[in-house]
Amino acid sequence: MPPLLVLEDEDAYRQHFVRTLCRAQIETHDGIRVYFSPATFDHAFFESSDRRGADDVFSMSRAERMDWIAAALADRNALCLQGWDKHTQSYSAKRRITVVVQDFVIVLALSTKRNGQLKANFVTCFKAENSFVKIRQSPRWTREAYDNDV
Repeated sequence: MPPLLVLEDEDAYRQHFVRTLCRAQIETHDGIRVYFSPATFDHAFFESSDRRGADDVFSMSRAERMDWIAAALADRNALCLQGWDKHTQSYSAKRRITVVVQDFVIVLALSTKRNGQLKANFVTCFKAENSFVKIRQSPRWTREAYDNDV
């Protein structure tokens, strides 16, 4: 993975996110185009300061790993798992979790384009310290699992 990213402040990280991910053409190792929206910055790089769950504190731990996102998605050796759908209370291949070094996970929401190709929207990333054991128990993500989930 690239070295940890050290920038001046939250605004510098936000600009870096837009410049290096939102404006770039990022693909997973298996050819799925990943789209990044500037609006996802506030969810991906903030975390809750209390039990209410509102993302209200800038997370340096997440932000300094920002450059890991594209590298992890391109890594053929990264573990790809199905994500948890809280609405159905089950695993879903429409969510793909990429797990890389030091328990860092990236969550993508998948959908199919009109031409049948998959695309993904970046949802979030985080260091899965407390939930890593549970995440690793998720079923493996495969295209076949996605096709059966649609």
